[in-house]
Amino acid sequence: MYQNHKILALIPARGGSKRFPRKNVKPLGGEPLIAWAIAQAGEAKSIDATVVSTDDKNIAAVSRKYHADVPFMRPRRFATDKAEMKDVVLHAMRWVETHREAFDLLVLLQPTSPLRLAADIENAVRLLFRKKAKAVVSVCESERPPHWMNILPENGCMRSFFAQGDAGNKKQALGRFYRLNGAIYLTYWDYFKKNKSFFGAETYAYPMPRDRSVDIDDRYDYLLAEAILKSRRKS
Repeated sequence: MYQNHKILALIPARGGSKRFPRKNVKPLGGEPLIAWAIAQAGEAKSIDATVVSTDDKNIAAVSRKYHADVPFMRPRRFATDKAEMKDVVLHAMRWVETHREAFDLLVLLQPTSPLRLAADIENAVRLLFRKKAKAVVSVCESERPPHWMNILPENGCMRSFFAQGDAGNKKQALGRFYRLNGAIYLTYWDYFKKNKSFFGAETYAYPMPRDRSVDIDDRYDYLLAEAILKSRRKS
């Protein structure tokens, strides 16, 4: 219990993944991907309990092997490509409210962010209380400024690719931009139930370095995470 607040860690891990099949149990650094999130939650002293939400029996078995609690199976309607994360979170919250003790805070830890540290979770919790925030979401510095990005028409013409005046701007002149890195979503329990979102006027950013911000969505991300882990272990 942190400052008299009970914190639940929720790890969402569905079985279906079209871009990178079975990624949540794919070995990374010798351990299944989801095991990293389970271990980080276990190492974070502020977290009182950890629950895995999955629709997949194999993911459930692997999670239990690594000492995570998998008290329910996620309904199929919350495990499709079109399912929204808010519905996954609310389903888990309703189950916990019915079958377990009350919690004051919830932290969502996606298994696709294996390079996050338990210290990042602890620091996000401290930031929440220091800022008197309602939610904290992790970010990292963007690799490219948004001015360098746009959609392309079917013919590939770049005539309107840059906004007027942006084409000649150097990256250094554009300032720092940050993006969501998917590693940590922390919120007060009642705040999320009311707003159904981690984002609002009282949400603050927790910046993380890029080498802890890899979000595994495809094989390239996976290979990058493997390389960073090997480098981390050597040093």
